[in-house]
Amino acid sequence: MSYEEAVAFIDDTPRFTKKNTLENTRAVLAYLGHPERSMKIIHVAGSNGKGSVCAYLSSILTTAGKQTGLFTSPHLVEINERFVLNQEPVSDALFLEAFEVIMDAVHELLKTCPDTFAHPTYFELLFLIGIYIFHKSGMEYLVLETGLGGRFDATNVIEKPLVSVITSISLEHTEYLGDTYELIAGEKAGIIKEGCPVVYDGTRKEVEAVILKKAAQMHAKAYAIRPDMYKILMNTQKTIDFSMDTGYYLPMNVSITSVAEYQIMNAMEAVTAAHVLEIGLTEEDIHRGMEQMRWQGRMETVLPGVILDGAHNDSGVEEFVKTAQKFQVNTKVTMLFSCVKEKDYEGMIRTICEHIAFDSVVVTQIESDRCVPVSELAAIFEKYTSQPVSEIAAIPEAFETALQKKGDGILFCVGSLYLVGSLKKIIRSKKYA
Repeated sequence: MSYEEAVAFIDDTPRFTKKNTLENTRAVLAYLGHPERSMKIIHVAGSNGKGSVCAYLSSILTTAGKQTGLFTSPHLVEINERFVLNQEPVSDALFLEAFEVIMDAVHELLKTCPDTFAHPTYFELLFLIGIYIFHKSGMEYLVLETGLGGRFDATNVIEKPLVSVITSISLEHTEYLGDTYELIAGEKAGIIKEGCPVVYDGTRKEVEAVILKKAAQMHAKAYAIRPDMYKILMNTQKTIDFSMDTGYYLPMNVSITSVAEYQIMNAMEAVTAAHVLEIGLTEEDIHRGMEQMRWQGRMETVLPGVILDGAHNDSGVEEFVKTAQKFQVNTKVTMLFSCVKEKDYEGMIRTICEHIAFDSVVVTQIESDRCVPVSELAAIFEKYTSQPVSEIAAIPEAFETALQKKGDGILFCVGSLYLVGSLKKIIRSKKYA
């Protein structure tokens, strides 16, 4: 089998379906001799920011000379992006090897345990492939991002992480996780393990109460991170310098390469988790790791005046507009927007229209059965703004139109990570090279 055939097989595996039990995933790991037990794991859950926290921690550990694997989702362009070894995506050859080993294990278990074992879902399969990749590559540390939720997430087979991190919670995937902050927090807090410390976003009191209750049950020391623990020292259109004083460790100044203020909370969670690890990381290790971190699709400038942001829920869009408002004072703003049907896209559009003084908007739709038709998105925009709205279903043509409307101003592309991934693929083509 070729690399391309393996990717095609995985892409055909159901994504949004009933999860298997964690025992199903454990069965494959046991068949392989539990490779996950050879690594020191940092486990990260949350609604917003968990990918950024993972990227910060991976950068800190790698720049400090630690052999570090990073497992995140979704990928934006290539599936290899999900499996990072010392800041480099896995090779096609090792990915294919991992796929073949895992599928051999799956087929054997389906044959020998037909009544108790089921074929892994899309995410379960990728997680198992990742564990093989990181183990085979000799990674000492693994920064592991959950998929959907936490309690029943395939990654929650990890028995004893060095530290768990829970980022900000929002009302997302309510059909799976519950329709209140407390219920969703309960699912995310399911990654807290007996005696393993947890760093968490303590902004919402109702969320904090759930996390602290679970931490107490698991005898896990809890470290809250709150907005009043930092002070911005300098904020440019490229970097943010801030001081942080959590009370857990000595105060320190931090610099991040980002224009988004919401990244400060993510950065503080990562820095605190790095301290909690107690593995001898120096302040210089942390500084270098934070400064060198790069994370795709989060207020990312990809062309002059073109910024991609993967804000894909209400909370993400609220944070996006706080950053975007800084650019609109003396600059013409154009929007390119798309979304998937599971999200509260009317709420997202309303927030954008209420806070961003854009000159025009182009709506498009992702190539998926989860897309929202452009006509529906356009009708909602027209409900909340009198600015011109263009409907263009095909993303390449929509991007071209948005670029023309941008002129010498700024184009924000927002609403879906699927949109961000499609645009990055277009931009990487010869046309934009």
